[in-house]
Amino acid sequence: MCVDLTLFPLDTIKTRLQSQQGFYKAGGFRGIYAGVPSAAIGSFPNAAVFFVTYESTKSLFTGYSATNLAPITHMLAASLGEIVACLIRVPTEVVKQRTQANPSLNTYRVLLNTLHEEGFRGLYRGYGSTVLREIPFSLVQFPLWEYLKAVWWRRQGGRLDSWQAAVCGALAGGVAAFVTTPLDVAKTWIMLAKAGTSTASGNIPTVLYEVWRSRGIPGLFAGSIPRVTFISMGGFIFLGAYEKVRRTLL
Repeated sequence: MCVDLTLFPLDTIKTRLQSQQGFYKAGGFRGIYAGVPSAAIGSFPNAAVFFVTYESTKSLFTGYSATNLAPITHMLAASLGEIVACLIRVPTEVVKQRTQANPSLNTYRVLLNTLHEEGFRGLYRGYGSTVLREIPFSLVQFPLWEYLKAVWWRRQGGRLDSWQAAVCGALAGGVAAFVTTPLDVAKTWIMLAKAGTSTASGNIPTVLYEVWRSRGIPGLFAGSIPRVTFISMGGFIFLGAYEKVRRTLL
């Protein structure tokens, strides 16, 4: 939650760079904290649900799989964690991004408008695209994080400090953030699209083609710099703190 709130301006800039109306029409640098209540409410339970699922799944399969299958275990655990966490993440993401792209509205008004125009299902528009963004992200980030820690452990000849795990988390997060940016752009377009349009239907290949046709390769990687910065810095703080607290408690 501290990461999401501290680095929130980067997330707003990323959303506005990716929005269909363009950065300045979506608000530019005005109202840079628009949508922050939604992020604050959803951040804690979203992270908690993810890591409960991730650690439980990893523990379950560790006893049944060989050491060389560890990356597959981490991939499976991270994917299941994201699928469950998205049940909380998507509604907060929908409200947050619509507020970020319409800074003249507040979080409460956006929530009411969404429920009035689309019903409860409107809060889950983009669930599929979010899952299809998060799973590849996790397939890259968490196995890479675990691998980097293992390599550093072997070279150091002993257990890593929390700051070392944090450095691994920053690197893994940055790589994963960059390679999955096109999926993040597609997710943003789907969530911000007007109800009833073809974009709002959530067909990711169609949306990716639409982005590429209208904005080219740069459009597919719109917002990649703030996204990589956000997730790298966030990965350093989040995964480093997570590792430290886990060792303290366990």
